Amino acid sequence: MPINWNKYDTGPFHDELVKRPGEPRTYATDLCDFIQDLSDAELQEYKAAADSAIKVMGITFRVYNDEEGSIDRAWPFDIVPRLIELKEWQQIEKGLKQRVKALNMFIDDLYNEQKIIQDGIFPKDLLTHSKNFLPQCKGFSPPLGIWAHICGSDLVRDQNGTVYVLEDNLRVPSGVSYMLENRQVMKRVFPEMFRQYDILPVDNYPSDLYDMLAALSPRDIPEPEIVVLTPGTYNSAYFEHAYLAQQMGAELVVGDDLVVDEDNCVYMRTINGLSQVDVIYRRIDDAFIDPEVFNTESTLGVPGLMRAWKAGKVALANAPGSGVADDKVVYSYVPQIIEYYLDEEPLLSNVPTYRCVNPDEKAYVLANIEKMVVKPANESGGYGMLIGPHATPKEHDEFRKLIEDDPRNYVAQPMLLLSTAPTMVGNEVEGRHLDLRPFILSSKDVCVTMGGLTRVALVKGSTVVNSSQGGGSKDTWIVDMEGS
Repeated sequence: MPINWNKYDTGPFHDELVKRPGEPRTYATDLCDFIQDLSDAELQEYKAAADSAIKVMGITFRVYNDEEGSIDRAWPFDIVPRLIELKEWQQIEKGLKQRVKALNMFIDDLYNEQKIIQDGIFPKDLLTHSKNFLPQCKGFSPPLGIWAHICGSDLVRDQNGTVYVLEDNLRVPSGVSYMLENRQVMKRVFPEMFRQYDILPVDNYPSDLYDMLAALSPRDIPEPEIVVLTPGTYNSAYFEHAYLAQQMGAELVVGDDLVVDEDNCVYMRTINGLSQVDVIYRRIDDAFIDPEVFNTESTLGVPGLMRAWKAGKVALANAPGSGVADDKVVYSYVPQIIEYYLDEEPLLSNVPTYRCVNPDEKAYVLANIEKMVVKPANESGGYGMLIGPHATPKEHDEFRKLIEDDPRNYVAQPMLLLSTAPTMVGNEVEGRHLDLRPFILSSKDVCVTMGGLTRVALVKGSTVVNSSQGGGSKDTWIVDMEGS
């Protein structure tokens, strides 16, 4: 049976493509009509074409489990794209630029004068107990005062259609390679839709990333040496490391490929001898990048790298210490951070957040934990969190104890009714919850991807979109309806 949009149930949620059963949103009408006209056999052909493209292109992600260890899996992909109108996206883009600008000013202030603490806007205790604040970076400011050169901020939409920032990722944000590969898959599978819609491109990201990194080079040369530093093939994001290096024409290196010489410069070992490195796009966590300064047993990093960075002989993106703003307790202060540094009202809202470090807010969370989403301050990937409405009384009690034992480490948010989008389930479409991770590049200019990585919870009713926990993805189309 062909897809029948009259039977598509949006439920109580804001759906990205459909207003109500049988009525697509204006910008999604052509797409919905196209899908509705496909037979079951044609739908299966398109799905098979997408699966084949993913296999041929080698798009994988790595997961770990106790039974099989580390394994590569094909990237889970849904062929129904997620659409956003350009005029709405332009407002989101402004909000993202505002946010990352303020966050970089905040990080730079924390490692230097700490005016925001002196002025009573940000509590000193939070910094004292921050796991990602690196005392080794105090008194230093990287070029342009930019610490987080690549930021991935996760966006969600509630049942009223309001866009919120769910969290910011400023350490080593991942996922952009899948955004790029999703687009390539869709161009192969639905070329006719790219002729029908004015879909804004994302393909320029690798060149934008290269230009941003090149602008950080301490040497004023036409073609600075840029490398991507990976922990190695067993890392869950290794596909992305290799992909971005290849797309930029940069070398993909591990720690042993680099050496810091007595002149504090970083060199890459090559068959022709040592070659000076200007910029390192590092995909290794702070704790492992330099055994001279951090984890002395690390074999992933480069001895002396911090020394070279502070001497201004090499640029690191993202800068060590930028993760201080990744903290989900810090996230709750971002509206005040924007107002403090920019003297502007935030253009994008935070999800209302309770800080368990504050006794009154902690008491409220403990009393209402079955309604809340509880998150540890510094975990990522959906790990270590409690989704109260879907948890058992035993799990509620376990989290109450965790919060009591370490209130600084937890925040809680009300359970949002996340937006949905039509997703293929067999030969039918059903609504599945999703989020969006745009990527923001910062150097002399700030550049936002035209859309981002849409992650979708493939399990019915689930709001966990991470690929490591059963999530998948969709291509994200920013469509210019006024220009088409």
